[in-house]
Amino acid sequence: MATSSVVKLSASQHPEFSVSGITAESAEATSKLLQENHDHHHILSSQSGFHNHIAHHLLTLFALGASPSIIKKQYDRNKIYQRPPGALEDSVVDDMHGPERFKSYLGDEKYYRDFLVYFEKEIEQKGWENVLNEYVFAGDERAEDLLVRMHGGFLHPMIHLGFGVEFQQPAIIAEALAQAAVHDDWIGTFLLPAEQAAKKNHQSKSKSLVELLEEIRADKKLSTAADWDDGNKIRDGLLKRAPEETIKYASQYIVQESELNEKVAEMTNAAIYYTSSAQNPKKLIKLDFYYMHCVNSSIFYSVFLKQAWLSNANKVRILEWKGRMDLAMYASRRSPDLLIDEVTSYKPKIAIKNASDSWANVFERVRNYSDDGHSAKLVRAVAHGQTISEPYEATDSFRVKQDMWLNLGNMVIDSVEAGEPRWVRSAGFPQAWDNVPDRLGAHL
Repeated sequence: MATSSVVKLSASQHPEFSVSGITAESAEATSKLLQENHDHHHILSSQSGFHNHIAHHLLTLFALGASPSIIKKQYDRNKIYQRPPGALEDSVVDDMHGPERFKSYLGDEKYYRDFLVYFEKEIEQKGWENVLNEYVFAGDERAEDLLVRMHGGFLHPMIHLGFGVEFQQPAIIAEALAQAAVHDDWIGTFLLPAEQAAKKNHQSKSKSLVELLEEIRADKKLSTAADWDDGNKIRDGLLKRAPEETIKYASQYIVQESELNEKVAEMTNAAIYYTSSAQNPKKLIKLDFYYMHCVNSSIFYSVFLKQAWLSNANKVRILEWKGRMDLAMYASRRSPDLLIDEVTSYKPKIAIKNASDSWANVFERVRNYSDDGHSAKLVRAVAHGQTISEPYEATDSFRVKQDMWLNLGNMVIDSVEAGEPRWVRSAGFPQAWDNVPDRLGAHL
């Protein structure tokens, strides 16, 4: 049985998106390796803040039907650069029970293991649903702080939490809580004022994310607020040079409880739209590394929507925060032109015979592709995006539709298999494309 410190998957599980043929052997192999990762690795692979993606990668491979041998191969490839979780201080774990003392340990990666054990014990005593409601969604000072930190690090704690909830693994949820606790909280200087501004606006209906992307692109102050040399292009660019504009557009995205299903689909579609169409026609197709995280996290809002323990008010709130994060992320990469023709006219490396076979080929290739899991997560998120977007494709705010989905699945795996750089980083800056090979036949 899965517990707060033991990972235990089952072939009978129903992930948000999966392929048929998940086996008990793969469940056992994935559980064993995730347990090793839980017990022996830090959530950050370096003190510079790079994340340990092993849990994301293996759970994605499991959902995509990977064999035990592939799962083990991918784990072995990525475990070599992980680091130990650090020494456990029982006195620190005990000290964390005091609210003021809890605060004193936040934002410091050296306390990851202490936070992990602390949350394992809390989950063991109270259940993971109750712990999440208490520590993340209660609305008090401690929960507000941890909810903000959940959105740090390009949404990695929210992604990690999503995997834990999707696969019903309390140990992964404990990792996510500990990960959030050691992240910084500067993103709150954007998310909280944007939320306050939205309440003051008294809008009854939101602008669509596509409309807001277009308005951000047209706003020259905001769309050029980030500089290439900024260490963090949201914090040091948007929030320094165009804070009012950043909040103005973000606050115009709101969600009503009655439209949660459509709004999750719209958010997913919009993130895939701008991630896929931010291209340079003179260069090979490459997807933006930062935008990709907005897509990879999108699948978990469908997961959160199905949780009976999470209030509708909190479902609305985290979806609003996600949409606002996506808008800020788009602007922070210099708001590139969105060239949807790059998707509609894309010719996959392997010709499409029929949808079923082509998706199967994409899944097979990404299962075997050697990276840290970003590619597999992106393929699964795109495939999921197709399933939840289809009922709304007649709506103008859903720009990705019909045959474009299969093109996109192929674009992802074709682009990373094409070689370095796997991703373009900050697609709206000309400098980001300097090391990307030229496209054959392009007029340079």
